[in-house]
Amino acid sequence: MELDVLVVGGGPVGLMSAALLDAAGVRVEVYERNPGPSTVSKATTMHPRTLEVLSMLDVGDGRRVSDVLLGEGRKVPRTHFATLPSRLDYTGLDTPFPFVLMNPQWRTEHVLADHLRARSVPVHYGTEVKAVSQPESPSDEPVLVTVVGADGSETTRAARYVVGADGAHSTVRKAVGIGFPGNPPSTLNFVADVELAELFTEAEYFWRHDAGLVGVMPLPGGVYRVFGVEVGDVGLSAYEVRRRQGEPLTVEELRAALKRVCGTDFGVRNALSLARASNSSRYAEQYRLGRVLLVGDAAHVHLPAGGQGLNVGLQDATNLAWKLAAEVAGWAPEHVISGPAAYDAERRHVAHRLLDDTLAQDALMHTFSPAGRALREKFSGFIARGGEVSEELSGWLSGLAVHYPQPEGSHPLVGTKAPDAVLGGEGLVRSLRPDRFMLLDFGDDSALTELGGARVEVRSARRHTGVWATVRAALIRPDGHVAYATDSAEALAESLSAAVAAWTRPTAPSEGLVSV
Repeated sequence: MELDVLVVGGGPVGLMSAALLDAAGVRVEVYERNPGPSTVSKATTMHPRTLEVLSMLDVGDGRRVSDVLLGEGRKVPRTHFATLPSRLDYTGLDTPFPFVLMNPQWRTEHVLADHLRARSVPVHYGTEVKAVSQPESPSDEPVLVTVVGADGSETTRAARYVVGADGAHSTVRKAVGIGFPGNPPSTLNFVADVELAELFTEAEYFWRHDAGLVGVMPLPGGVYRVFGVEVGDVGLSAYEVRRRQGEPLTVEELRAALKRVCGTDFGVRNALSLARASNSSRYAEQYRLGRVLLVGDAAHVHLPAGGQGLNVGLQDATNLAWKLAAEVAGWAPEHVISGPAAYDAERRHVAHRLLDDTLAQDALMHTFSPAGRALREKFSGFIARGGEVSEELSGWLSGLAVHYPQPEGSHPLVGTKAPDAVLGGEGLVRSLRPDRFMLLDFGDDSALTELGGARVEVRSARRHTGVWATVRAALIRPDGHVAYATDSAEALAESLSAAVAAWTRPTAPSEGLVSV
């Protein structure tokens, strides 16, 4: 039977994509080449916006996926930018989650996999995708995916759409010919999860212009993430980085590197995982080609700094899922499929910012010279003083300030993320659903209830601060961003009716893009 969507890759981003598509009523399956969920930490940091979008997934016992992860993780109220001494304080952010949550990636994968299992969504472990082909021109023919099972048997699956969540070396991306330009690697980092004799209660960073960088971050369960780079492993050729990255990192090498940079190895006792990483930065030329879409590391890679890859990937999935679900169901307007509000248009813009951000952190972390030290001290001072720099970095890293382009003449809130507090009770983020919009009524206008239906839920809202203080009504997208807002009560029902139609009705051939 032909699937609606076949997801290639069973890491957190692929599983999240499948979970949100399933919640929107889409028939979806996941294919993952590994025999089961990951058993290593990999990404460990979850920022506030990621926890918000994980709150959209109901595990069935009154809890959300975010609740499950919160019960197992470690809350940290401050986070770093480029391992600078001064930290960014999340405690004052407008979110139900004003902190970073530290959790190993394997735990996130297991929670999402358990959720899909409970929902009877198939996740085919031990099946590797070998080929992906789609019709050369638009047609009703499906995308064909060739998969090889653990026993070596080869089968072909048909799906209306394919989502490539299969990592930096994506088979899907290569199969359909999407380019992956960017900067080659020049730095070789080490990353390890270990047990230490020395105890740390919070993250600490050690930077010496004549030796290198080391970071030590406590994880749940008495484990520490230790990462860094030595001064001699910066400015390498791409060939040298790739050659050495393929060599296993040993405990002895890790201990020696720590001693050279810090003067001690902190009593490394047991290594749970040892790996090398690089600062290669790339993003896909297209996030969508025909009916094949890319998310997560298949779409963008960069220096692993502050967990941004995992967080941006999960937010990719959130942006993609409701739009693809609407397209599958037949109600997506053209500007959501291939126009300015399309997945490719909105999320490639975010990837460009992501790479700029991590390149800036690369320079601050890895410029091992007196000038580099002075730059770090200057930038750390900006953060310590608070104000515009600190707010800008906190908004970006947390994901809360990410916004999408605004059509000309639209309300200034359009494209921004709606604050959770505009909705009473359990809040906005826990009330969102990937198969419908939410119309927030700030004036208890009974006429607006008539705009409710299968694709729009009308809710009474409460006044908020700042720009939101004067809002009369707002249409919120399934991912929590503002589609339309107005401060005026004049012809309110008519203007909102037009906005609802523009976002939830297929574009007729003569209509083109409706501006609201």
